[in-house]
Amino acid sequence: MSAQNLTILCISSYEKGFEFLRQCKREGCRVLLLTSQSLRDVEWPRESIDEIFYMPDVNKEWNLEHMVNAVSFLARTEQIDRIVALDDFDVEKAARLREHLRIGGMGDTTARYFRDKLAMRVLAKELGIPVPEFVHILNYKKIEEFLNTVSAPYVLKPRMQAGAVGIKKINNGEELWRILDELGDKQSNYLLEKFIAGNIYHVDSIVYKKNIVFAVANEYAKPPMEVAHEGRVFATRTMLKGSEDEIALIKMNEELLKSLGLVQGISHTEYIKGEEGKFYFLETSARVAGANIAEMIEAATGINFWAEWAKIETLQKGKTYKLPQSISNYASILISLAKQETPDISSFNEPEVAWKMNKRYHAGLVVCSPDFDRITKLISDYTERFYKEFFSYQPLPDKPTN
Repeated sequence: MSAQNLTILCISSYEKGFEFLRQCKREGCRVLLLTSQSLRDVEWPRESIDEIFYMPDVNKEWNLEHMVNAVSFLARTEQIDRIVALDDFDVEKAARLREHLRIGGMGDTTARYFRDKLAMRVLAKELGIPVPEFVHILNYKKIEEFLNTVSAPYVLKPRMQAGAVGIKKINNGEELWRILDELGDKQSNYLLEKFIAGNIYHVDSIVYKKNIVFAVANEYAKPPMEVAHEGRVFATRTMLKGSEDEIALIKMNEELLKSLGLVQGISHTEYIKGEEGKFYFLETSARVAGANIAEMIEAATGINFWAEWAKIETLQKGKTYKLPQSISNYASILISLAKQETPDISSFNEPEVAWKMNKRYHAGLVVCSPDFDRITKLISDYTERFYKEFFSYQPLPDKPTN
């Protein structure tokens, strides 16, 4: 079988993955997209999609039994060869479909390590990879022991959400028990973790045959939880190459991903450096980073993670993936909710501006330069201007919404 007669089913309950879809079509695949009914009016790259199928949804949530039945019905007339989840929230959907249809790729067990915050922490801890102290919200005696031995503050995290959605900072045991009473039977879907103050980093990786063939380390300007819950301009940037911290993160990331069992694809993995100078693993995923971080990485490295992922997924037996030549720049991305429906960012016109966001009620851009210090100055100046000219704040909901 050649790529020309491969059929790939892409699952996305969010508006993303356009370049993945385009690259699959460039590779000669038949491209099918399964997405949410609420995204019917999205300007998908329809020239690269052979057919689009819609699932009824409420706030992007699908009835998984109905999804399995629908795709099984589709498989009566379509020979589906690959199933790919384009968003974090779709990883379990794709895994369930692969298991049911017996299609190769990540199954339910491995998918847990890239979606379930408890599963990934338990395994990392067993492997000796530093993680913040944590306890599953399950056995009350163990929770009490945790509260008595681990000092506050804490962070209560939903096991299966993505990013900062549903995360709550807890200041004491009384506050925790009150929230657990409100959660009722849903509380076992959470874990409690010691809050660690420090800078947060992410390593974005391309994996092929269980080996990391490309990785880039980056640092958030503000913790994503702070950006989401308190309202801040979102910013992240590539780290200083060859620095002690960059080398340490790349090494920790390689050890982690090999242990979690990612065979091929893309990973976005987050770490925190505590005030004592120690790195801790926070969470990982088997997908391209959100918040347009892929555009920042492409500006810095010349590598488009969406396109490379598609190349790997569409490889045929006997073929080998070859990473394209990369470049070595520094880049940063700034994004803010905007008070204007169509914010005017035309005055941000320095030659280092490599990309501008086109999204209602959002202002965003990427700056890129071979000079680390130049990027530092630009993002400092631009962040201040974003607050003055565009910034708006909307509280993050406990669940993803339309």
